[in-house]
Amino acid sequence: MYKLSNKEYLQIIGKRIKLYRVYSGISQKELEEKSGISIRTLSRLESGKSIQLESFIKVLVALDLSENIELIIPDESKRPSMYLEKASSKQRASKKKTKLEKFKWGDEK
Repeated sequence: MYKLSNKEYLQIIGKRIKLYRVYSGISQKELEEKSGISIRTLSRLESGKSIQLESFIKVLVALDLSENIELIIPDESKRPSMYLEKASSKQRASKKKTKLEKFKWGDEK
């Protein structure tokens, strides 16, 4: 599987943020006001340049995309396998024999 460079990831994220903003009908000025970060920082993000993580999170929150952070780094405590490990392993109870039975081949009388 081909891995992208950090710069390529930044460019992809920047393009997606810009497209999402434009298709949502939000101007950079509106996003600046809503997120509390400068237009210069938004321009840097949208052009694929590095910005502070806190600024990126503010943009996601302002665009109502903050729930998608869960997709980036999943919460390991919510994995289905976690529930399996916690479940007690119950074993089927065997029928208790009160008498010792002798083995029979079937041809005994």
